Amino acid sequence: MARIPVAAPDLAGSEKRYVLEALRSSWISSTGPFVDRFEREFAELCGTRTAVSVANGTAALHVALMALGAGPGDEVITPSLTYIATANAVRYVGAEPVFVDVDPATWGLDPARLEAAVTPRTKGIIAVHLYGHPADMDAINAVAAAHGLWVVEDAAEAHFARYKGRPVGGLGTIGTFSFYGNKVITSGEGGAITLNDPDLERRVRLLRGQGMDPERRYHFPIVGYNYRLTNVACALLCAQLERREEIIARRKRVFDAYRRQLKKIPGIGLQPVAPWAEPAPWLFCITVDEAAYGCSRDDLMAQLAEEEIETRPFFIPLHGLPPYRDASRRRGDRLPVTERLGATGMNLPTYGRMRRQDIKRVTEAVRRRAALAASPGGAR
Repeated sequence: MARIPVAAPDLAGSEKRYVLEALRSSWISSTGPFVDRFEREFAELCGTRTAVSVANGTAALHVALMALGAGPGDEVITPSLTYIATANAVRYVGAEPVFVDVDPATWGLDPARLEAAVTPRTKGIIAVHLYGHPADMDAINAVAAAHGLWVVEDAAEAHFARYKGRPVGGLGTIGTFSFYGNKVITSGEGGAITLNDPDLERRVRLLRGQGMDPERRYHFPIVGYNYRLTNVACALLCAQLERREEIIARRKRVFDAYRRQLKKIPGIGLQPVAPWAEPAPWLFCITVDEAAYGCSRDDLMAQLAEEEIETRPFFIPLHGLPPYRDASRRRGDRLPVTERLGATGMNLPTYGRMRRQDIKRVTEAVRRRAALAASPGGAR
């Protein structure tokens, strides 16, 4: 039985031709025509003045926070239900992440809980578009504006998602993206920063490029980082952007099939979609209610693994992990929605070239496990 992976890139366009073009041109490092083209086209798609390519999504967050002036003694509000890079980047600059619970209707930061988290030390908010669904940006921005805070959109998982008709990446002060191998579009590793403020852009570009003055070679007015993305990687991304509508349509077909086939299984919950949201079809998410389904999320994942179907649990909530646990306990964080989702959520295989029979194999395995638990003497 062939293994079904949780993710696979879609590289069926001009990727090979563009990479070979970059190699033959000798532009293989961090400058070149594909870098310029990608930054221009990605900014246009995000509705921002500019986009700055970087080495990965974590670097994008780090540079964004540095450019915004976050530093020691500052606090930055983030969700706990996110990939650890969100909080790690805050620690990189010497600031402290303050965790706020998520909204069960979006799985993003709950705007109603933001006010209580703001202190005199709060400098900004990182709004994560978790598993491709946009956070409620108007409400988050309203709280930020009332307190003079900046807002970073962590859109690592939400390429081309839309919020009230507007593309993510241009809805806050600055946006960050990842192009890791399992993302909607990919360069293997890679990232981008999207923004509108020209002064902030200059600082972002300085920080990304070792701090070197673009007008004076080997003059470094600030300490910077080597976070540049190569022309070869951008060649991949340019090819991906050309096919973005096809890539998204293929992934949406997978999402639609999963929804149809899983929606009536007792105990299986599907990711909610707010009426104003057009989520990115990244990884298809379900939650497992053990009492109603008949077994736990972890038991279901183990069963699927036995059938050569790869899955992923939701991110472990950060406030319970060793680097952040003590500070969270001192604050007395209470994050019930985060903890419930972290304990019950999982990702099913999602990639554009999944065959119908592969999708059916996954959903039938989920259905079969429920039937086993419901049978007399079935495992629970």
